[in-house]
Amino acid sequence: MLELRPNCECCDKDLPHNAEDALICSFECTFCRECAEQHLEFTCPNCGGTLLQRPSRPVQLLDANPASTKRVLKAHAGCRKTD
Repeated sequence: MLELRPNCECCDKDLPHNAEDALICSFECTFCRECAEQHLEFTCPNCGGTLLQRPSRPVQLLDANPASTKRVLKAHAGCRKTD
């Protein structure tokens, strides 16, 4: 079962279970669409896999199968935002 991680590993943006802009690789590394497009070219910096839209979990299943609350944030070179 997918972990449904709660945030982008790049920018720490909140990504709830139903976030339409959450993308994952086959190892469930999680990124927001903005970071995936602008910084990562839809390639996971951890494994090199393709980042695809993460499926959502139906609300009625969240009590028995909750989304993860463990936040993951990594300092990937490709994730550094320029302001």
